[in-house]
Amino acid sequence: MKKNFTDLALFVLRLGFGGLMLTHGIPKIEKLTNAAEFPDPMGIGGLPSLILCLIGEVLAPILIIVGFKTKWAALPAAITMFVAAFVIHAKDDLGTKEQALLYLIAFAVIFLAGAGKLSIDGMKK
Repeated sequence: MKKNFTDLALFVLRLGFGGLMLTHGIPKIEKLTNAAEFPDPMGIGGLPSLILCLIGEVLAPILIIVGFKTKWAALPAAITMFVAAFVIHAKDDLGTKEQALLYLIAFAVIFLAGAGKLSIDGMKK
């Protein structure tokens, strides 16, 4: 009997990368008290940059973990990692930007594949 573990694999991918991303995003919540010092790579100001970063590193990963609006949530997470890799760490070596690239790839896969059946999105089908 052939078993298909795709839904379980997507569940592990969502939990793993979403959960690990939270370890980067949650500490940034404290920076709201002094957002002016937050990096402003896009020239929109420290506070808007921080808010966009928190969307990509806290809100989106929570939605990805539970599998709610997963494809939409993967977009800001992937965009945040794109900016981290190619703007914030643009001049750094590959070893420094590798982590952001790995997250970018994972969130791109989640965007393309969706949440799978083991998710809130999957319950609707």
